[in-house]
Amino acid sequence: MAFDSLSDKLQNIFKNLRGKGRLTEADVKAALKEVKMALLEADVNFKVVKQFVKSVEERAVGQDVLTSLTPGQMVIKIVNEEMVSLMGSETTEITIKPGNDITVILMAGLQGAGKTTTTAKLAGKFKEKGKKPLLVACDVYRPAAVEQLQINGEKQGVEVFAMGTSQNPVDIAKAAMNHAKMNNFNVVILDTAGRLHVDEDMMAELQNIKEQVTVDQTILVVDSMTGQDAVNVAASFNEKIGIDGVILTKLDGDTRGGAALSIKAVTGKPILYVGMGEKLSDLEQFYPDRMASRILGMGDVLTLIEKAEAQIDADKAKEMEQKLKKAEFDFDDFLEYMGQIKNMGGIGSIMNMLPGMGLGSQMKNVAVPDDAEANLKRTESIIYSMTAKERKNPDILNPSRKNRIAKGAGVDISEVNRLVKQFEQMKKMMKQMPGMMKGAKKGRFKLPF
Repeated sequence: MAFDSLSDKLQNIFKNLRGKGRLTEADVKAALKEVKMALLEADVNFKVVKQFVKSVEERAVGQDVLTSLTPGQMVIKIVNEEMVSLMGSETTEITIKPGNDITVILMAGLQGAGKTTTTAKLAGKFKEKGKKPLLVACDVYRPAAVEQLQINGEKQGVEVFAMGTSQNPVDIAKAAMNHAKMNNFNVVILDTAGRLHVDEDMMAELQNIKEQVTVDQTILVVDSMTGQDAVNVAASFNEKIGIDGVILTKLDGDTRGGAALSIKAVTGKPILYVGMGEKLSDLEQFYPDRMASRILGMGDVLTLIEKAEAQIDADKAKEMEQKLKKAEFDFDDFLEYMGQIKNMGGIGSIMNMLPGMGLGSQMKNVAVPDDAEANLKRTESIIYSMTAKERKNPDILNPSRKNRIAKGAGVDISEVNRLVKQFEQMKKMMKQMPGMMKGAKKGRFKLPF
């Protein structure tokens, strides 16, 4: 998961600060030197790191901080505020024209960044908001690009305008605009061609499209796993064709996170959305304050609430809550709950949003397989190898029973032990969630420091 290493390092630095009680200017400077190294190792732009640390230091060594009763907490609060400022302070929405006026969005990016998939994800977001989007296949160079957009468009229930691969992209864009006007589409999203690197031909083509079609928003899709290269690509595109915002993909991957912390400061352009998975629903609005909270180990309960409300059936959730209160939650319920967890992005995604529960720290010893589908099938196999009595009363699962279940499911006993451990973790997490969600909604949610 993105930011795990950075999050671990920052939390350890701040843990030492909190443990000191009173702080001296030397304590703050020593801690910020460690923060600087952690940010550089996370591939944050050097100039951005230098300015960030300077801004924090100027505020943190003030008399009101060092003489306060909780100076460590004050320093962390300042770091949080400066990190939010670094990423843009406020959430930026894609500007859409009112009513049936057509908004034209041009999607740009290099090959391999996930541009075509992201384009379809974005169309789904607009459809959810009551808009009528039209996807336009302007990438006539990459093999199967048109077909890929058509398949994803069909999955999203969004029409795709295509003219094959023998037409000029500018002509396709112009024809798509006529089609949109005649068929009452109010958002037109142009999926343009990418290249393996920034080159003049690509830029010239994008400029030609923008000259022939009135583009309202130019959005750049960049791969967050490329670190500073992503920032350099964003700066280059902004300089040559002008961009209005950025979508970061693969933020769920093993990325150091430097792009997310650098792009706004380097380009002046906001991050609009982040891709958090391969499913067409895995596109999240970018909230600088929530991202800073995740990085600093404060969790992101508000996003978790939104995901839960969108994916979990309210009646079933109430029923499960009652079972938890009565200590009646069993493996049959666990199997049903696993399906809901999968829809919310998996156990790892949820744990990363809980304060102090990031996968990079406390959850290191809990197995969270990457392949949720395969894991769910193994889980089903193990649970179905239990007797009805064992599913209803997991406490009776002694070693001999576990051995029998493992043989029945065709897995090693370690898989059964792992599932039982995850089951206990899930129960603990679920007991915490209702209270945390209510507190967050009422503005009473307490940060861990």
